[in-house]
Amino acid sequence: MSQAVNAGFPILTATAAVPAVGAILAAAVPAARRTAAKWLALLVSLVTLVLAVVVLVDFDPGSDRYQFVESYSWIKDFGVRYELGVDGIGVALIALTALLIPFIILAGWHDADPLETKSSRWRPTQGFFALILMVEAMVILSFEATDVFLFYILFEAMLIPMYFLIGGFGDRAHAGSDENAAAQRSYAAVKFLLYNLVGGLIMLAAVIGLYVVAGNFSLTEIVEARASGRLEMATNTERLLFLGFFFAFAVKAPLWPLHTWLPNAMGEATAPVAVLITAVVDKVGTFAMLRFCLQLFPEASKWATPVIIALALVSIVYGALVAVGQRDIKRLVAYASISHFGFIIMGIFAMTSQGQSGATLYMVNHGISTAALMLVAGFLITRRGSRLIADYGGVQKVAPVLAGTFLIGGLATLSLPGLAPFVSEFLVLVGTFARYPVAGIIATTGIVLAALYTLVLYQRTMTGPVVTEEIRTMPDLRVRELVVVAPLIALLIFLGVFPKPLTDIVNPAVTHTMSDVQQSDPQPTVPLQTVEAK
Repeated sequence: MSQAVNAGFPILTATAAVPAVGAILAAAVPAARRTAAKWLALLVSLVTLVLAVVVLVDFDPGSDRYQFVESYSWIKDFGVRYELGVDGIGVALIALTALLIPFIILAGWHDADPLETKSSRWRPTQGFFALILMVEAMVILSFEATDVFLFYILFEAMLIPMYFLIGGFGDRAHAGSDENAAAQRSYAAVKFLLYNLVGGLIMLAAVIGLYVVAGNFSLTEIVEARASGRLEMATNTERLLFLGFFFAFAVKAPLWPLHTWLPNAMGEATAPVAVLITAVVDKVGTFAMLRFCLQLFPEASKWATPVIIALALVSIVYGALVAVGQRDIKRLVAYASISHFGFIIMGIFAMTSQGQSGATLYMVNHGISTAALMLVAGFLITRRGSRLIADYGGVQKVAPVLAGTFLIGGLATLSLPGLAPFVSEFLVLVGTFARYPVAGIIATTGIVLAALYTLVLYQRTMTGPVVTEEIRTMPDLRVRELVVVAPLIALLIFLGVFPKPLTDIVNPAVTHTMSDVQQSDPQPTVPLQTVEAK
């Protein structure tokens, strides 16, 4: 497996170190200077974005598979190395993460301001923004790690700041007492932590087993050794190790039936933190399926494919059906995300180049579209003070810009042609149908249901008569909120009509992954008919 060690500036380390150092500095800002902490966090996130853009621009899709490689001895006695490198898939997801964090910070500008209640001690502004930056650092580094043990540490460590963001800085739009809201936040945070910790512990056993078999933790060395025949795994051993890794990633993704923590976490978190969960952190799970499951355990991946495809189909249909019946706006978006993650996982394990390219594009496009929809929904909920769909109606008459951006975010969620998610969903379905036509046909029901829950949500919240005085006096989007939403909508349109810049980066990495699992695209069963010239 070709890779070039970067002897120059360690830019991959820098992309993670900048937000990590920024988190420490933001946390150290004096309590009375919370506005300074906000601006510091925003500045740090923008510097990180600049570094991510440099990586994206300098990455050469036609060169080595892993680029900007850094490798240093860390725990020598156990063969653990600080080893980083990015392929096209990693570069795309680093860019997505660095892009979304400034918008998350801007959208949550006032979410951690002190309240005149007992719960105010849970809202230190500096801590809120420091935790967001720390999550960014860990997620970016996880997209860069090519040492399995290093990845595992990051995979688990990011749970800690996320736990406090969910449990300590929950949504203020609650009916009931502060004590009841705090209890619901605590339940959601603990459930998130326990589910992911159980998955991580099972993965730890698999990581140790991999070390026993391979003698090191280096992804590139293990894959090279397997490809050259220097390392062989017994069939049962490979399958058990694969299941250990896949289980942890399926919890993080999340895949049915391991999904139940997500609606609670997204429902109780603030809208920006909900975006951080589903648009950023959860992508680590699907990314890891491509990088670790398929590369380390190719035969086991093919062995498990039929069951995984079936579970992905259940996620697609179940998530969409439950979304249709939701009364809570944020939980509706959460169940819609479960359906979308089903598409991503189905595309990965369809074992076709179209499916895996579509799955990678879906990760990026889902992040942008979900961020747009959820953040606008958060602005709406903040104005009305309720997450219940029934408490809305007629919003487009008093806040047309808010309603319009909400509609575009919703249309992107249902993968309307001309918006970015359509391209990725189309590729996933084409790639799946080429190898599993029945699964491809069943998955299309998710598209119909997505149109149903999205349009019904818009109809009930935005159209019709103005139902309450709170809505009648509702302000439209402010300048800060437009700065958050407008670039996301512009990206959805741009990538919807011109996805080539992204596909050019992703496709070579997908080709390498297909080679790792020794799969090629199936040939059409019906040959093309040629017409002879008369």
